[in-house]
Amino acid sequence: MDLLVKVALLSVLAICWPQWLYTQDLAPRAYLITPVHSNAVTVTYSFYDGNILFDGTIPITDSTARVNVSVLSLSHSLNFFGRSANFTASLPYGVGNFRGQVLGAEANAYRSGLLPSSFRFSMNVLGGPAMDIHEFRNWQQKTVLGISLKIVPPSGQYDAAKLVNYGTNRWAFKPEIGLSRRRGHWVIDTYGAVWFFTANSEFFSRNQLSRGINTQEQSPTGSFEGHLSYDVKPRLWASLDGNFWFGGTTRLNGVENAATVQRNSRIGGTVSIPVSKRQSLKFSYNDGAYIRYGGNFHNLSIAWQYSWVGTPK
Repeated sequence: MDLLVKVALLSVLAICWPQWLYTQDLAPRAYLITPVHSNAVTVTYSFYDGNILFDGTIPITDSTARVNVSVLSLSHSLNFFGRSANFTASLPYGVGNFRGQVLGAEANAYRSGLLPSSFRFSMNVLGGPAMDIHEFRNWQQKTVLGISLKIVPPSGQYDAAKLVNYGTNRWAFKPEIGLSRRRGHWVIDTYGAVWFFTANSEFFSRNQLSRGINTQEQSPTGSFEGHLSYDVKPRLWASLDGNFWFGGTTRLNGVENAATVQRNSRIGGTVSIPVSKRQSLKFSYNDGAYIRYGGNFHNLSIAWQYSWVGTPK
């Protein structure tokens, strides 16, 4: 295969997919109120399988990706100026296979390594006062309004001379506002957010095909998310999930590719099942409802969570 053709293929398959995973988040009950000093350790396994759509931007066909991602997350709730707040740190590890064809020539890539870590701080500005465990037992949710900021630093495995990387070599920021309303056993959640990205100042640079330094940029990406969930009993619930995201046009060395704008949507469902007083399992599945450009993945996730308030005894 011509080396330049293979480079063109792998650059799109392996560099863009971490960004698509970020914007495809579906997280019901993201602004759930918990008592102050609540803690949780969560281990999540996610399987992504599907194709990648380029909308004619490059001559690539039959592009597919199959990725396994494991994530370790730590969460802690706190009193932030009298409001309920939460901090979560996540560290993902991925193993993936990518393939595709350019003018009949096939290319494959396999990679395993750390993806970019993420840090999220959220707080409730309406309907969610900070409460200890005793106050929380007597509290009933009605309307909760929350805000959050998610930060993804330029972590993860990255080598500027290579095209196939799990890291993105840039910062990403996601400010979000979320509304949650409960009526009996039903809970409605809606979120609105914008992703902002800094430039990757060393994109495929200092190698045999590109001796200089390339800069890759991306426009902000807006997203909306909605969930309708039902409590069967405490800690046992199920939800219908959906989202829509748009924008994210990319530029290379200042030259914009207008065809890379995204207008995509996903739908799915989530079930949370208590296993014991401190443990629970969560199962979720989502799929592309409308994908114009980007990753059109089937996604199955299983999460185990261990939680406690204060110091476990």
